[in-house]
Amino acid sequence: MKVLKVKKGGLIAKRQEKVMEWYLIQEGSVECRFSFVKIVMKRNSIIGILDTGWFGCDYVAREDTTVITIPCKNAQDLSNILAKNENFRPVFLRTAIEQRQQALCLYVDLYRKVRLLHAKAEEFYNDYKNRCSQLLVDEQPFARMECFEALNLQHRAEEWEVRNSDSLVKNYLREYMQLMIKDDNLCVGAIMEASAQMHRVTLGIGEMVNYMLRNKDILFAETKDDLFHLYYDLTVARSRKGNDVTWEKEQMLAIVEVMQMLGIYGDCMEEAQQRCAGSNFEGLSVYRVYVAKEDCVARIMEYAGYANEDIHAFRTALKEQNTREVSRKFYEIYLRTFLRSTENLIKPSPIIQMFLNFGFMDAECLGEDLTNALYNLVDSIGLFQSQHVYTMYDWLLHIYNGDCVPSINEMNMDYAGALQQQLKQGNITEEQMKAAKSDGRQKVAYEIQNMFRTADRVTSGRLHDFCPVLQQSDFVGNIEKMAVTVEKIEAAINSVRCLDYSAFYREVMFTDPEHGIKQEWIMKEVLPDIILMPNVGSRALMWQETAGVKNDTPARFLFPMFTSMDMEDLMRETIARYRWEICRKIQGVYWNDLREPSLTSEYCDYMQFYRKNSELSAEAKDKIKTDLARCRNSQKEVFVKDYDNWMKYESQGSFRLNKVSRSILMKYCPFAKEVRSALMANPQYQKGFMKFEVDNERKRKKLRAMYDKYEASGAQLTPELLENMKYYEM
Repeated sequence: MKVLKVKKGGLIAKRQEKVMEWYLIQEGSVECRFSFVKIVMKRNSIIGILDTGWFGCDYVAREDTTVITIPCKNAQDLSNILAKNENFRPVFLRTAIEQRQQALCLYVDLYRKVRLLHAKAEEFYNDYKNRCSQLLVDEQPFARMECFEALNLQHRAEEWEVRNSDSLVKNYLREYMQLMIKDDNLCVGAIMEASAQMHRVTLGIGEMVNYMLRNKDILFAETKDDLFHLYYDLTVARSRKGNDVTWEKEQMLAIVEVMQMLGIYGDCMEEAQQRCAGSNFEGLSVYRVYVAKEDCVARIMEYAGYANEDIHAFRTALKEQNTREVSRKFYEIYLRTFLRSTENLIKPSPIIQMFLNFGFMDAECLGEDLTNALYNLVDSIGLFQSQHVYTMYDWLLHIYNGDCVPSINEMNMDYAGALQQQLKQGNITEEQMKAAKSDGRQKVAYEIQNMFRTADRVTSGRLHDFCPVLQQSDFVGNIEKMAVTVEKIEAAINSVRCLDYSAFYREVMFTDPEHGIKQEWIMKEVLPDIILMPNVGSRALMWQETAGVKNDTPARFLFPMFTSMDMEDLMRETIARYRWEICRKIQGVYWNDLREPSLTSEYCDYMQFYRKNSELSAEAKDKIKTDLARCRNSQKEVFVKDYDNWMKYESQGSFRLNKVSRSILMKYCPFAKEVRSALMANPQYQKGFMKFEVDNERKRKKLRAMYDKYEASGAQLTPELLENMKYYEM
């Protein structure tokens, strides 16, 4: 066990990070952050005790905090710890019960808010329609309500569970604990039962948080396409005629009251309250925009600074389905629109955001229903953005601001290399090259020209008839179901990480000469940056294996913004390509040289000489021949196919690979410890996994000895060194 001191605001454990140890809060307090809701953990609480496999949220220090690391991640580890430390039983059990109670209380609160949101939205909408009918006025269209449904929770907490936990904590905690701590099995069982319950409850909390984020704009939205502005428009129209608008204002105030009760609207609250406070509506114009009726092409191109004749020419090309001309012009418009958005202090209008984030330009192309649905997603853009997930607009903003470097082009040349080439060819001067290196506008132009144009077409899966403007024919189902959200990305990538735990780990150099470490290679997990292309697509791309020269920079994966494909299938294929390319990069010129053993060199050797391999049966050789023919003799593509089978089937003990390919993947893409243990009884895996375990244990012992010496010199283990040890424990 180690003592860690974390400064206020410091991250102790990160959402979707694998649980390898628990953290006992010795001093201070910690926030469990679930998007817009949080739970406060105080002294003697244990981070991770109720997380199953992966941390369910971010754990952030509310103040300077001291935690003790506990090497525990499952029931067996817990049993071992309690057997050695009997005094831990009441501490562990109490924190498990109390944290479960906190989560259940949060669940109940969110469940009440979710039901309130749906019920009140239905009530306000029905009241609005009835009022319009009474007044004999036309009701304004509000398509969103036609498909607004109550949340069907997949992960529920039953009422009896809530009552049971509540009664236990308030009335019988002492008696319960006295019984449970008498025996390790009882204590472990009670904790793991709470853990399983907590896992389900946490998933339910996530469902409700996402539901509210997706649907909060029904009451009040940036786009003004909401219930509040339905009433606001009615108030304006009646006020202009000198009618009494008391009822309408009361309804607006009632909506604001519900918004306050939900507690998720932030700065919007002030705007809504100000509108309600207005007493004179006669001079106010109607504020809502009916996007499906708007000339969106003109709105976008005028914003970008185009003349009427240019707008007419583009609209003509769009109507005539001249995809070549539309594609040629689209990215030019995109660049000009993006640059214009950086000049304004105010946020781009919803229509401009639809264009920049989703590739939308024309309601006639997309259809009214889909246009309205897409319009509603503007207020939920946060569902598509996280630390490692970006919309195309968000990604270009990071490049413009200098937070990220432009991607490589199709010739595998980065931005600096492209400028150097331009200098050599005499196209630019030395001064121009220096200026371009820090010019955000030029970097964005490079990214659009060299990555966006190509990747947009490839990820769509329609190489020959691709049109970058969203079309109705692109969609085969509900927009929300096809939307590739952060939640779906994380679920897909973690489905691979829980099997192929080492997928994103790289060797990096660690030095601390002061405490005796001159040069030590350690393992570091570097998760990829995932950029969502503004299209409806069927393919994902592994665009580059690192962001720059250094091996510890993130890879770049490109996914369509909307897809009907299985996300786990797309992610497995992308990670397979990444594994091949990162190995090539690290190995350099030796990537296919067997004298330097690696994933790529051994696979190339296996593919090249399979006919002479005595370990392969005639049937296996015929299959390899067929696979090579189907993959056009690409060794990488055969590996991608084998990796998919390795992850999808072999991890379950279902044989799909031959002896040789299995041994290579076993060596370079090993399964996580739990999976290896489950497969160890099978003779096909036993020998390879036993060798892996022996080698791994030897490395762990060496590390442990080095770390003990390091600590003895007066140093404290850094997060990098702790992560390195976690790697070998997985």
